[in-house]
Amino acid sequence: MSVDKARDEGLRWLVTAIDDLQTACILRDSRKFAQCCFYCQQAAEKAVKAVFYSADQEPWGHSIYKLVRQLDDDGISIADLGGRIEAAKRLDQYYIPTRYPNGLPGTTPAEAYGGEDAEFALKAAGEIIDIVQVRVRKARTET
Repeated sequence: MSVDKARDEGLRWLVTAIDDLQTACILRDSRKFAQCCFYCQQAAEKAVKAVFYSADQEPWGHSIYKLVRQLDDDGISIADLGGRIEAAKRLDQYYIPTRYPNGLPGTTPAEAYGGEDAEFALKAAGEIIDIVQVRVRKARTET
């Protein structure tokens, strides 16, 4: 893939991450906390994948934690993302149990997740997106 196409693909993933975060805000405001947490996980995952795509790399998987570690392994680390490892681990916990009742013994996602979860997820995903946004937009302006 050409450098310009890779940068454009990274931006497409970033724009989608931002859209997912906006959707998460709507879900939080509607008191759909489990769904809000899931959309935050998706937003952060897509943001990290934007870094891979903008560097013409292929990300694999859905774990934000593993993706951030893979960035380091691939030599395209972003120092500020490393400081979000604990947040990435917690966001990963919102990938399956927020959507499936069999991921939570004896309860449902709507009962298990509350406003505090949603606020944490929004903050964590927003911080990850902010860090990635600087990297991806900067890569688009470099010659």
